[in-house]
Amino acid sequence: MGMVAVFDVGKTNVKLSAASADGVIVETLSAPNVVRDGPPYRHHDLAALEEWLIDGLSSLADRFDIDAIAPCAHGSGGVLVGPDGAAMPMIDYEQSLPADVENAYPALAGPFSDRGSGIMLGAAHLARQMLWIEMHWPERFHRAQAFLATPQYWAWRLCGVPASEVTSLSAQSHLWSPAGGCPAALVAKRQWQRLIPPLRPAWDRLGRLKPDIANRTGLAPGTRVLCGIHDSSANFYRYQAAGLSDLTVVSTGTWIVALTDREAPDLHVEKPGRTCNADVFGRPVPGMLTMGGREFSAITAGSNGPASREVLERLVRSRALAVPFFGSDDGLFPGAARRGRIEGLSTEDPGARFTLGVLSVALLTAECIEALPAAETVVLDGSFVQDALYGACVAALLPHMRILVSRSTTGTATGAALLASHTIRREPAPLELETPAPLHLPELTEYRACWRARAKTMETHLDRV
Repeated sequence: MGMVAVFDVGKTNVKLSAASADGVIVETLSAPNVVRDGPPYRHHDLAALEEWLIDGLSSLADRFDIDAIAPCAHGSGGVLVGPDGAAMPMIDYEQSLPADVENAYPALAGPFSDRGSGIMLGAAHLARQMLWIEMHWPERFHRAQAFLATPQYWAWRLCGVPASEVTSLSAQSHLWSPAGGCPAALVAKRQWQRLIPPLRPAWDRLGRLKPDIANRTGLAPGTRVLCGIHDSSANFYRYQAAGLSDLTVVSTGTWIVALTDREAPDLHVEKPGRTCNADVFGRPVPGMLTMGGREFSAITAGSNGPASREVLERLVRSRALAVPFFGSDDGLFPGAARRGRIEGLSTEDPGARFTLGVLSVALLTAECIEALPAAETVVLDGSFVQDALYGACVAALLPHMRILVSRSTTGTATGAALLASHTIRREPAPLELETPAPLHLPELTEYRACWRARAKTMETHLDRV
């Protein structure tokens, strides 16, 4: 095999990486994922992003023998397409909805067992985006040929073959029931079946690169275009490809996404932050989801790290708290959205904000892990683990669990790249994990109880109402 080009579409940034067949990232190009205010609504600039992708592929083709292209992307992104391209701009999932769509959606969405996630902020959920377009632009909606999740949209742009894929549809799209392994009832109810292409495995070769794109990039005409995968599911697949099981993986970035291969007997029951995703094989994957990256940014307010153990001990003993949530999503505590606040932090200690941010996302991570069925191994992955104190805090908060840390910052790209060798791999993919340095701070247990009580204040109030 040659190299794999991984096109990783994040909510804020996009990356294009060259990876070896065993998932080692050799080079990465990156750029902002540009959002336009409108019209007709806030949307991602697909045309500009496509030009950047073509230029990036051309650049990589000058230095590497690219054999395959693997798209991956965040959940809640999709594009309504016609024969030649997007039929409507790609909605930014944080875009607010018109009142008529907002009011109509909950009655249509169905039970949690069908949705696989709660009803989240803004235009999250592909089903809600489809409803918006259908209600407000009915002619374009009815002329369209497909609605594609982001990874499959880019695969289609590269090779011309439309497809659906189970991890992408199971990432809170509300179009697929991960627990049932079938389309959500909403799809038939709205007669949307014609817009959902047949499922293909994430590793499937949809087709060859389009001739015009091969000419523009210098890539070989036979370059494989893979179906693609949801980003956190790609990271989870990385550990599956390494032979691990009885496993919880916590991917960190804009969102804290915790996924486990352990069965949950009450998976049909809706709880705050709970999700049901699917792995690349279509098996239900219990999960937890909360917007940790936004919390971290709000708390740190631009201050720089690394976090300090001395400052951490001082914060814990003085009960300085960052009470969630600063963002527009309730996350783990119903009613907490936009009620975030910092209590007890001295303004004369600027470095403390970064340490408080690390401590706060560790607390959120611990909540997510404990809400899932207990697994033998818990792996922390993603941007947060670059600060050593994050892993140490999570391990101290969960002393009864085996916590490991991956220092790699390329888990999503590595997992996506490994798809290219899925059908021919004979040995487990390489993997390096570390045990966090011990953090002995007995007061942390009481601190966590205090933080949780503050976070649940609004939830308790809502229960009484």
